Amino acid sequence: MKNGFVKSSPHFFKLINRSICLLVVSLLLLAALIPAPLQDQANPAVTPNPAKSAWFLLWIQEMVSWSRYMVYPVLLLGCLFLLLPWLPASTHIHRASWFPREQRLVSAITVLLGAAIVALTVVAMFFRGANWSLMF
Repeated sequence: MKNGFVKSSPHFFKLINRSICLLVVSLLLLAALIPAPLQDQANPAVTPNPAKSAWFLLWIQEMVSWSRYMVYPVLLLGCLFLLLPWLPASTHIHRASWFPREQRLVSAITVLLGAAIVALTVVAMFFRGANWSLMF
């Protein structure tokens, strides 16, 4: 490592730029083709059953439906994600790469937590019915 820079290949950043462009185009196409799942205007006299949060908060609602104390693991998870860059006591990184061996623990924790959040979101979105009962 010279002058505080990490060695990397320009091909690596070309791949990242192409991936970002493909992601943005895909999201724009999906946003144009799939309508937003908006509900009717809120009416305090009529409560929907089940009352679900926005899709990006459904995993938290799913966890809290098990026990009110499950909010604490959610807060712990937020703190863990804040501390994630400092979690491993690794040496200096000499080149940029996806999932480097020096940070295998951080990569594994991130992938597992991301998969758990997606799984909880899917369960809450598609498999919860009236009175928040589990339906298949």
